[in-house]
Parts: sequence; C-alpha cells; structure tokens
Amino acid sequence: MQALLKLSRGIDAFTRWTGKRLAWLILVAVIISAVNAIVRKTFDVSSNSWLELQWVLFSIVFLLCSPWTLLDNEHIRIDIFNSMMPKKARNIIDVIGHAFFLLPLTIVMMITGIPFFQRSFDVNEQSGNAGGLPQWPAKSLIMIAFAFLFVQGISELIKRIAVMRELIPDPHESQVTAIEAEVEHLVQAIEKK
Repeated sequence: MQALLKLSRGIDAFTRWTGKRLAWLILVAVIISAVNAIVRKTFDVSSNSWLELQWVLFSIVFLLCSPWTLLDNEHIRIDIFNSMMPKKARNIIDVIGHAFFLLPLTIVMMITGIPFFQRSFDVNEQSGNAGGLPQWPAKSLIMIAFAFLFVQGISELIKRIAVMRELIPDPHESQVTAIEAEVEHLVQAIEKK
C-alpha cells in the first residue's frame, strides 16, 4: 500500500502543478475577450478565430482543471446530506462512487474520445465559421482531460482506501464546506455590526 500511496502523491503533485498553471488561461481568455470587444466596438473589426480561441481556452481550463477540482475535494456533491453522514459512510460512498461511476465514465469518455478526435484530425476539420480555428485541437481535450481525470480518480481511490484502513489521516478532514464557510462569513458580518 505504501507504493500506491507514493504513486498517489506523485499523481497529486502533477495534478496540482498542472491545474495551477492552466487556471491562468482564464485570465488570458478574459484579456482576449476584452481586447476583442474593444477592437470590435472601436474599429468595427472582428474575427471568429479570436472568439473561438476564448472558447478553447475556457474548455482547456474547464476540462484539464477538473482533476485538480477532484483533488481539492471541490467536486459537486450534496453537501447538506454529505455533512450529516458519518465519516465511514462518506468514505464508503466515495470508494463506490470512484470505483463504479467515476473511473468507468472516464474510460468510456477516453475510448469514445479517441475516434472523435482522430476523425477530426484526419480530415483537418476546420470551424464552420469563416476565419475560425481548426477543430481537432479542441476535440483532443476530451480524451486528454478524461485521461487526467482517470489518473486522479485512481489517486483518490488509493487515498480513500488508505484512510479507511487508517494508514493515513483524511486529507479533507479539516476542509470547510461551502455551506460552513458561508455561515461563518455571515456570523462574522453580524458580529462586526
């Protein structure tokens, strides 16, 4: 199990490193959007490639940062029910969810994403919009993102099993949920008044 935990730490480090760098593409997309809007309004000139580039940049962040979201335990769940459950039940739900839902889904998406990308790449598929970008780089994001998510899912499964076997402390135990953070924020605001 120690070798698997070492592998998990390596996966986590790669995921965090990648996510922190790719998240900056949101700023690039905002700058491109702002410049494009200014140029369009000021000079009445626009380009579909700049609009499509914004979409691709957002897609990169959304898809390739999803493993980082999983790593930081910020993925979607019903926090109200999750917080009321005992720790053991939450751990079991996480193991079942990762093993039987997340990992199979990522495998299906990788398997179906490869021919989706390959067909686009083979014909050098271009945008349907005049002056648009090639489509195959954006389509490659699907298989890449789900491969990254699969690997991070393996890491999360390893950690959750290790937590259940009491080999490591729960990395998310001290994490504050969004609801708890909001309540704390409201209490602080009330106390200031």
